[in-house]
Amino acid sequence: MTSPTGMSRRAVLGGLTGLAAVATIPALATAAHAERPRAVPRPTFYSCADWGARPPNGTPQYIATPPNKIVVHHTAFPNVEDYSLEYAFQNSRDIQDLHMDQNGWMDSGQHFTNSRGGYLTEGRHGSLDALSAGDGMVQGAHCVGQNTQAIGIENDGSYHLGDPVPQAQWDSLIAFCAFVCSQYGIPAQEIYGHQDFNSTLCPGGIQDRLPELRDAVQAVLNG
Repeated sequence: MTSPTGMSRRAVLGGLTGLAAVATIPALATAAHAERPRAVPRPTFYSCADWGARPPNGTPQYIATPPNKIVVHHTAFPNVEDYSLEYAFQNSRDIQDLHMDQNGWMDSGQHFTNSRGGYLTEGRHGSLDALSAGDGMVQGAHCVGQNTQAIGIENDGSYHLGDPVPQAQWDSLIAFCAFVCSQYGIPAQEIYGHQDFNSTLCPGGIQDRLPELRDAVQAVLNG
């Protein structure tokens, strides 16, 4: 997510609004699995239990239809230089607290978070199990109109002011997207930025690098 320069952290993460209606289309699920690309290496993921997530205020909705795209975000949080796993865990807790306590959501809005050090953490409860199974998804709250069909990943940091994405984070984003595409049969061209669907600056400069990201993901899928 992002916001114009000067918006508060609360306002920035408050931009994750709206939940689309749940729809299950078995025929599309069958087609997606028929076109599933080759298996790629699974990145290391840290679950909600690993980083000490609070229980959700309700039961996350499971959708049997596989997602058809990935939506890339940035948190618009400060570009810290603490690349540690401990900070990645704290960042995940901060996001969840804000989403639950300020936005009033049941849980973190995004499915996964990618720290500036390249650590991948589960966001919304159930997202990692669904991804591992490769059959369906948990409904998110990261992009209006796409929450029942797109996997959302937050990349920690603010990239709308020209700051570069740390290499570890970029490499992790490639590995994550390639694994998601492999698990769900999503073409690499179906990787988008938040601003492709909603009025926002998110994901900042990462938006301009989406063609590069798609090519890198496709290279991994090609082996």
